[in-house]
Amino acid sequence: MFLSLDESIGFMTAQTHRAIIRLLTAHLKTYQITPEQWTVLKRLNEHGDLTQKELSQVAEKDKATLTRILDLLDRKKLIKRKQNDQDKRSFLVGLTETGEQLYETVKPTIEKLFSKTIADGISEEELELFYDVLTRLRENSSRSY
Repeated sequence: MFLSLDESIGFMTAQTHRAIIRLLTAHLKTYQITPEQWTVLKRLNEHGDLTQKELSQVAEKDKATLTRILDLLDRKKLIKRKQNDQDKRSFLVGLTETGEQLYETVKPTIEKLFSKTIADGISEEELELFYDVLTRLRENSSRSY
């Protein structure tokens, strides 16, 4: 079945990731945002205002990458930065009204893209199993030896 586990799992996962990112990029281009920017908008919508450190964790972006994304989103007036009353050395990042509106506009498109295109012909049970296997692969890969 497999050539070797490292070739089949690693290669197929990377290849699938690239294909999904290409598809997302094409669809998000209409809204003038990238998949990385969409991830940040989505996390801010889910969690509300966050410090940059918290946002970095939930969006799984390193500090430098996140700073670049936030700068771009700020220029587009999709996010706002405000002083953190709990810690004056940091600021909170949140969605602007424009950012909230964009999120609500894009969300159905992305959900349809995943349900009707990417997951087409795959049962809910298969998707649950796939998600479970991916989760275990990620957890196994995250262990430090």
